[in-house]
Amino acid sequence: MLPAVSDLIGVIEDIAPLCLAESWDNVGLQVGGMDQPVNKVLIALDPSPEVVSDACAQGVDMLVTHHPLIFHPVTSVNLDVYPGNVIADAVRHRLAIYAAHTNLDSCAGGINDLLAERLNLFNVKVLKAAKSDSYSDAGLGRTGNLERPIKLKKFVGNIMEALHLESVRIVGNPDAVIKDVCVCCGSGSGLLKEFLACGAQVYVSGDLNYHDGRIAEMERKSLVDIGHFHSEHLIVEALAAILKEHSKNNGWDLVVIPYAKERDPFGTLF
Repeated sequence: MLPAVSDLIGVIEDIAPLCLAESWDNVGLQVGGMDQPVNKVLIALDPSPEVVSDACAQGVDMLVTHHPLIFHPVTSVNLDVYPGNVIADAVRHRLAIYAAHTNLDSCAGGINDLLAERLNLFNVKVLKAAKSDSYSDAGLGRTGNLERPIKLKKFVGNIMEALHLESVRIVGNPDAVIKDVCVCCGSGSGLLKEFLACGAQVYVSGDLNYHDGRIAEMERKSLVDIGHFHSEHLIVEALAAILKEHSKNNGWDLVVIPYAKERDPFGTLF
């Protein structure tokens, strides 16, 4: 039995309800119809032209991404530039595109929880609670504790090993001893105030900027910038595993493909 686009959306939104998305976000179905049958679903971080082209070439019926294809209001669909070229490609090949963004960051078991788990944090709690009273275990960022106090440089080494990183940016004394940690997947600048107020010694996130670094320095706190991509890419395999499990339990004839070719757009020269 083939599931419909709506069936897969139901699975995702049971985990990451749309009400958990930030007000500025654009989550949900971006292209396609709810009743389209799905034999192949591809999971990726971004709906880039390369990802969509590969999806179409592989005969994929539905693409599930973390970042939305349509983020700002569209005033025209120019087929020569993004996102119009991707929309046209998707429509031509009957490829449905769906995005679960900040709702998947915030939900219990979502990206922030996955990141905290990957870093072996204990006593994990939400850093900034969701506005919805129905989801007390949801919100942006997480706080947690290490099993024992360690030096910052050791903690950074553990992060790099856990996330397969070649480099990170840090603020703080590498020999500083830390035990309490904050994490935020994606762009973490917006939660810097919450980090400084929560009592943790170090904040792990992506897209941290110069002024964040200066503020942390003045407050004698540490920052570890692992990059936007690496703070979120772990959701690809995790979401694929969830859809595979539901497919098996429901008897769906569904092929779930975690996209393996995405790379961080930023590299490092030595």
